[in-house]
Amino acid sequence: MLQKRGKFMSAQNLTLLTDLYELTMMQGYFETQENQTVIFDVFFRENPNKGGYSIMAGVDQVIDYIKNLNFSYEDVDYLRGLGLFSEDFLHYLSGFHFSGDIYAIPEGSVIFPREPLIKVVAPIMEAQLVETAILTIINHQCLIATKASRVVYAAQGDGIMEFGLRRAQGPDAGLYGARAAVIGGCVGTSNVLAGEMFDVPVMGTHAHSWIMTFKDEYTAFKEYARLYPDACTLLVDTYDTLKSGVPNAIRVFKELREAGIKPKSYGIRLDSGDLAYLSKKARKMLDDAGFPDAVIAASNDLDEYLIHDLKMQGAAITSWGVGTNLITSKDCPSFGGVYKLAAIQNAEGQFIPKIKISENTEKITNPGNKTIYRIYDKETHMLRADLICFADEVYDPEEDLLLFDPNATWKKTLLKGGTYTMKELLQPIFIHGECKYESPSVKEIAAFCKEEKATLWDETKRLFNPHKVYVDLSQKLYDTKTELLNEAHK
Repeated sequence: MLQKRGKFMSAQNLTLLTDLYELTMMQGYFETQENQTVIFDVFFRENPNKGGYSIMAGVDQVIDYIKNLNFSYEDVDYLRGLGLFSEDFLHYLSGFHFSGDIYAIPEGSVIFPREPLIKVVAPIMEAQLVETAILTIINHQCLIATKASRVVYAAQGDGIMEFGLRRAQGPDAGLYGARAAVIGGCVGTSNVLAGEMFDVPVMGTHAHSWIMTFKDEYTAFKEYARLYPDACTLLVDTYDTLKSGVPNAIRVFKELREAGIKPKSYGIRLDSGDLAYLSKKARKMLDDAGFPDAVIAASNDLDEYLIHDLKMQGAAITSWGVGTNLITSKDCPSFGGVYKLAAIQNAEGQFIPKIKISENTEKITNPGNKTIYRIYDKETHMLRADLICFADEVYDPEEDLLLFDPNATWKKTLLKGGTYTMKELLQPIFIHGECKYESPSVKEIAAFCKEEKATLWDETKRLFNPHKVYVDLSQKLYDTKTELLNEAHK
């Protein structure tokens, strides 16, 4: 991907980051001269961790991928060596470029199952090629952004630091996972390269090895405070947290104060033991010593559930470093996004809806050329529902709008005209192969994500048994889907 380090960094060609069958199907279309324009939708069927919502992320990396999509001489030679492809097809690949349209929901948006996150409108050879790379980019970043958002929610306003690089599934996962985590609400990352590339805050303290290198804990703390007086957070659990670590930290803080040094931020970090008990004891020791503003940070295999429990127990922790369980989304390690054909353009230029049928209801796709409207309550600005409809459908918020559950159609809600507002979610990213969208900075996306989550009811954001936001179909789309299902059964 185009890595934005400083002013310039060379692009990485990910053209062969695809499954082999995408290329063999491409050759099949090439040989049979079947290259009609089609529509594919990227969507997911279920929120991770049984949550009430997910977070959109990864669009900027999709843009970089599409911009740099071309087969180099080395790529073509490699494919020739596989013995699967004709010279005519390889010649076509040597001049390949993406000429289609791509629409996407902006990064940082809250998203829900079954709605198109990305819509690809392109000749089928091109649309087929980009499937795998788009899915790997979007699935990963949406997963980590969603996990980060859950962790941030559990912390109830405390800062969450992303500390997962060393446990990530490789450098790219650590890098783009850090990006997604900041979008989801983390205040910063320990990943220095991510800080440089994406202009996000980097943060951290020191390891136990720093303490062990010196003759004693006090000397290690004192030397660290000398080096970093404005940001002095000391790791206090190397030997004995309450008998040694906290007292030595207090001693060093007193020496800083006596020297007239007032750090911009200072405090202690706990990385083991009973974090609720130790933090409450440490808080009292710090307060009694005259340091009520000293931060108590914590790490040690944290996730949203442990943070939730620690908050319930009154833990005196206000800053959290979350690593493994965040960067890997350990309890739900995949997002489950899919890429499905929705329509094929006929000779007259009309898109003919296509549907995938399954014995599993949730795997039946929504056909046609679609868009999504987000519906808000006009008075409270809170999210009411998402409406999937055909791209040419037009709505007037001054008119009544009937919403109904596409699976349980008797569940209906009538929104009176003038009581709601609507916003179209899918935005043009590429038109005729040309990029029409400039991605905001990661900080801007994170701020937008915070605004987006503020439109969700608390019942949707809660960690356990959240209320599900309705994702409804328009009457026209529902009727078309029903008709296609009936035709298939005939």
